[in-house]
Parts: sequence; structure tokens; C-alpha cells
Amino acid sequence: MFTASETSATLFVVLAALGVLIWGFYRARPYGKLGLLSWLQSVTLMVPWLLFFGLFAAGIYLNLASILLLIVISTGLYIFLGNRLRAERQATGLSQPLSKQPDEQQAEEGQNTEVELTDTSVPDAASSKSSKTSSTVQSAEIIPIPDEDLQAIQGIFGIDTFFSTATIPYQEGAIFRGNLRGEPDAVYQRLCANLTEQVGDRYRLFLVDGPEGKPIIIILPSRNDPKPTTLPQKLLAVALLIATIATSLEAGGVLMGFDFFANLNRYQEVLPIGLGILAILGIHEAGHRWFAHRYQVRLSPPFLLPTWQIGSFGSLTRFESLLPNRTILFDIALAGPAVSGIASLIMLVLGLMLSGEGSLFQLPSQFFQGSMLVGTLARVMLGSALQQTLVAVHPLTIIGWIGLVITALNLMPAGQLDGGRMVQAIYGRKTAGRTTVATLIVLAIASLVNPLALYWAIVIIFLQRDLERPSLNELTEPDDARAAWALLALFLMIATLIPLTPSLAGRLGIGG
Repeated sequence: MFTASETSATLFVVLAALGVLIWGFYRARPYGKLGLLSWLQSVTLMVPWLLFFGLFAAGIYLNLASILLLIVISTGLYIFLGNRLRAERQATGLSQPLSKQPDEQQAEEGQNTEVELTDTSVPDAASSKSSKTSSTVQSAEIIPIPDEDLQAIQGIFGIDTFFSTATIPYQEGAIFRGNLRGEPDAVYQRLCANLTEQVGDRYRLFLVDGPEGKPIIIILPSRNDPKPTTLPQKLLAVALLIATIATSLEAGGVLMGFDFFANLNRYQEVLPIGLGILAILGIHEAGHRWFAHRYQVRLSPPFLLPTWQIGSFGSLTRFESLLPNRTILFDIALAGPAVSGIASLIMLVLGLMLSGEGSLFQLPSQFFQGSMLVGTLARVMLGSALQQTLVAVHPLTIIGWIGLVITALNLMPAGQLDGGRMVQAIYGRKTAGRTTVATLIVLAIASLVNPLALYWAIVIIFLQRDLERPSLNELTEPDDARAAWALLALFLMIATLIPLTPSLAGRLGIGG
């Protein structure tokens, strides 16, 4: 029989998974057949993993061939549903309906309006404050934009793009309320071309959701673009790199049972682990920069976050360019965890394959209870060896495990972490704000048994709790394939960080 603790843990995981699926269904249902097909795509990616872990929790182990068969079947279904989705889109045609009819638009002209802008709808959430202002602008004196520029900007709108009904002063620019005519991405491209033709490169156009859920246009001077990294910031990045090298070597010493800084002459012993951790961090950062270069987005130097426990929490990277849309935000955010996660998983699997008598590390078998994902893979590949008190493992096992933990920590859906940026890109800023709060609550609870959770919560609160600033085109959402990849990444993050209960691990043959 299962104990109360393992029953509660299993029930929590099952309810969380079902909650995600049900929430996705109700979110997709208003979009009709297209929404349901998109939801089914997400389900096809998640169900194999849920089935695998569910059977594993019940003591039923799948061999490698069965796992590969599940992945092949889910991939085939995903491709089939994707083809159906594209065919349905071509059949129906996706276009944005007019927000209002022409007579309603004319009725709005000249009326006083009131708007309250918060950091959920302005391009610089970190520095802007909520403001209230009313009425259509009657003179250029209350708008920081010069009169000739304002007139030129007002001329970029039209009845076939964005029907402007009110102009509101905002910071050094202006907000234009009105009605969107057409698909957001196409409208945005045309408005940007018109803006460049009228005033050159002196202003930036943001298409975002207004406080009432209606699209608005924000025009701000280009001098407010993100600034390049300063020399003191670059020196700080170098200092953090040196500190991370030191903590990575110290983490290797801790894993081998000694204090590296008290035994510097043993540097050759800790070097493989330390270099492995640094390689994972480098691969992670290279993934971000590869996609950033592809989209011509500038990134700041990485500000690494050293820690004694696992070498590093990862890094902070600031965008030094305005992001054109949410798809680019998602791709850059996912690229780092994707490549570092794949590299870490390959190292872990190779390490488990090379593990055996005579391996360098002797780990307590209870060590494999710390991660559902790692424990599952170890049980499949090492079998009865996990029932021994000490398990001999290859160093690649340790490096891959640490890499997965670092990747999973950065996939947490909070603030400007990679996971937070992904949630913001897929589900919007409001949802991202809620997941940030939920993540901090979970970390606070987890810190009661694991100090690492407390350290990471402090990092998020003081350095990364703010959401990423909105994209230039905030209305166009990423496609359904990216939404499915986001769900898969978040699920694997949970599977990496959630431990097995001792009782359940014992029933599965993990531990003496």
C-alpha cells in the first residue's frame, strides 16, 4: 500500500497535470475548431510523458523501445494535427474583425476618454508609473512631441489599418486609441513603414493591449531605446564570471568530499566537473545568442549567478534591442534551455551508460531520489544497481544532472527567467505575472526542506521579478507549435525538480 506522503505527492502531480490540460481546453474552446486542434497538439506532447511517469509511479517500468515508440506515436499525431490545423486555417482564413462599426467609430470621435496605463501596457515597465489623463488633445503644447511631428504621425493611420479616435499625451510621446482594422502583424508592418516614411527613425511604434482590452498605439522617441551595456556593467560581468569559475570548482570538490579552496593542490580532481558546469553554462548562453543574432537582437553580456551548491544558478541577460514581437521573445528565451537541456540529457545518459564498477564517483543510492526525471532514467538504465547502498557513476552523470538542474531552475515561470519570458510570450503579461507569484510561493514552501529553493527565490525577488518589457507588436501571439513546446519545457522542468518520496523510491527499487 502507498503511504500518505507518496499518495499526496502522486495526487498533486496528477491534479496539476490535469489542471493544465483542463485550463488549456477552456482557453482553446472559444476559438472553435482551430482552438481545439491546437489544444490537442499540446495534449499529444504531454500525454506520453504523463503516461510514462504515471506507470513509473505505479511500479510499471517501460523499456527504452517502449519509450521510443511513445515518442514516435506522439510525434506522428502532432504532425498530423499540425497539417489539419494549417488546412483549417487556409479554409477559414484568419483575420481580425473590426472592433467597431463605422457609425460607432464616428460616435466615439470627439468624446472625452479616460485611460489608466500600467506596466502591463507600456514599453518600459521598469520605469513607468500608472498615470491618468483624459480628453482628446486640443493643442500640441501639452504633448512633448513637436507639432509638426505629431501631425505627421497622425497621418500614418487610415481606415484600412488603425482608425484613430483619440490622442493622449504619454511620457515623451503619445497614445492613440482607436480601432484595429485587420490582422495585427500586417497592420503593424504597414504602420511602421508609414511612420518611417513620415518621420524617419526618430520614433518607435508599439501595438499593445489597452487597459480595456482594446488595441492601442504608443509612439515614443527612439532615444528611449534600451541602452548598451556600460563599462562598469561589463566589469561586473567579468567579476561574476571569475566568481562562477571558483564556485564551479568548489562544487566539484564538494561532490568529491573535500573543500577545494582548502586543498588547491587537488585542482586536477575537480577540473572535469568544474569545466563541465562551465560548458553547460556556455552552451546555454550560446543558444540565446544564436537566435538573438538570427533575429538581429542585441544581448548584454551574461551576468552569471555563482552559488556554492551547484556552481551557478545560470545567468541574467538583458535585451539591448526592442523585440519586434512575442514570437522572437519566445524563440530567444527557449533556445538557451533547449540546447543546454539536450546537452545535459545526453551527458546524463552517456554517464549512466558508462557507469559501473570502478567509476570515479560513489553516490548514495538515495541521491537518485532527488529528481523524478533523473531517478526514472537511472532506474531504467542501471536497474538493480540502484538497490545498493552506494552506486558507482561516471563523472558525466554528475555533470549532466547539474546541467539539468540549472536548466530547470531557469525554466521556472517567473519574471525575466527563461520560463517567465516564455510564459509572457505565449500567454501574455497578466498570466506571466500570476505565474511569477505562484512560483515564489512554491519556492517559499520548498525552502522549508531545501535551502537551494530559498536562495533561488531571493534571486528572483531582487533581480528577476519584473516582467520583460512589451514587444513592439504585443498583439500577435506565437503559433500553436511554440505553445506546445512551452508546455513540454515546463513539464520537463517540473519532472527534473520534483523529488521522489523515500517510500515510493523504495518500492521502485531506488535505495537500499
